[in-house]
Amino acid sequence: MSDDTSEPSHHARPRRKPARAEDPAPRTVGFVLVPDFPLMAYTAAVEPLRAANTLSGCELYRWWHAAPGGGVVQASNGLGILTDVAVGARASADRVFVCAGGNPAEFDDPSLFAWLRGLARHGATLGGISGGPYLLARAGLLSGRRCTLHWEHVPAFEERYPEIEVVRSLFEIQGDRITCSGGIAALDLMLDLIGRDHGAGLAAGVSDWFLHNQIREGLSPQRMDLRQRFGVRDPRLLRVLAAMEANLEAPVPRVALADLARVSVRQLERLFREGLGRGLHRHYLHLRLDRAHQLGRESALSRAEIAAATGFANADELARAERRRHRQAEA
Repeated sequence: MSDDTSEPSHHARPRRKPARAEDPAPRTVGFVLVPDFPLMAYTAAVEPLRAANTLSGCELYRWWHAAPGGGVVQASNGLGILTDVAVGARASADRVFVCAGGNPAEFDDPSLFAWLRGLARHGATLGGISGGPYLLARAGLLSGRRCTLHWEHVPAFEERYPEIEVVRSLFEIQGDRITCSGGIAALDLMLDLIGRDHGAGLAAGVSDWFLHNQIREGLSPQRMDLRQRFGVRDPRLLRVLAAMEANLEAPVPRVALADLARVSVRQLERLFREGLGRGLHRHYLHLRLDRAHQLGRESALSRAEIAAATGFANADELARAERRRHRQAEA
């Protein structure tokens, strides 16, 4: 651990009222930003704290930033955030959130992981946003816990950490561990925490400040339902689509899918062409290839392991399917 004991800078707050004797002690929130972190998720987490300070007229929250290597850390869009706490420094915090995007499976920084474990031992609640839960798991901080993370990272995470229960919710608060799927779900998470800390009235005021007219609960789903995503209404087609997405490792035979829809295979093929503009087999194949691409980008699995996880007999069969799709896209 470093001997750096410098206090993190406390950000100026607009329109603050004079301190009152009854003002609560401010909570300190740390943000550990991993290079290429998602700016939207970070902003959705930090801005509600600023708004809570402004609307309450006192400093309810203060925050600091850290990043591997220190200095200025760049978001995925190139915007830089200046850090004010060094990784390894003694830093006080009530909550610390790790915000990561890109490919968190490839990130490895033992010194950062050790520092996070130290913060947890000293009583800080540890949280992860977007791909941040992946790094908490790498640090051994999610053992025996339930967590969520961005849906794009879930397949690779489940392959690597089968012992950790993953729920596809907006956020999960489990005692001294908090995980969030990212994006604007970070706003809903912070509104929940503000409500717990200072009451539902202030949380509602912050939500209204950001034109967020419905505070979503943590267990709300991350993604739009199949009806919205694919623009289909036929319940038979929706049942089959759900079965396909739930069975990529061991694809369901066409006859079984038709039985699920209570139609013949020929009728099911027609439903797919009319509703989605492509046949049943091609749609299922594209789902499996998309998952294979995700695993290849975000996990350390071998090609053979990725093939097995997406219903292909071997890596060669997967490669042939990828080449065919590429040729079709160019045609």
